[in-house]
Amino acid sequence: MFMKKIRLLLIPFATPAFDEAIRLRTDILRIPLGMEFYVEDIRAEFDQYHLGAYEVGGELVGCLSLLPYGKGAIKMRQVAVRKNVQGAGIGRQMVEESELIARQLGYTKMVLHARDVAVAFYKKLGYKKIGKMFEEVEIPHFKMEKKLSV
Repeated sequence: MFMKKIRLLLIPFATPAFDEAIRLRTDILRIPLGMEFYVEDIRAEFDQYHLGAYEVGGELVGCLSLLPYGKGAIKMRQVAVRKNVQGAGIGRQMVEESELIARQLGYTKMVLHARDVAVAFYKKLGYKKIGKMFEEVEIPHFKMEKKLSV
């Protein structure tokens, strides 16, 4: 598989880069479901870690958020990769970087809610399904987790 060269950077909350990530998440994750972001949704993300994947020219092509999630765990959420570069390894690089960041912050477990169509992707990266399928935003999901070695 072709691995696209990208730069991974933490995105500070309430910055132009954060606004750009919200636009990408809207395009990839929300619009196809007929959903939009509300001010309350965005405001609630002030204490999360936001990771952006940038092409060499500076274009944001992927992003995700990490939400502290209980004792020793952090939740990966809102993973989005621009359609024209999906399959180029950007998602994998973002997941691996987010695991590194989580370990550096002292977390020992990554959890996520994977859309049914993304389960195989996360399994390849060492995530395990926990429990049965459930619906979230009217889409089948599975809870998945991975222990992070320190």
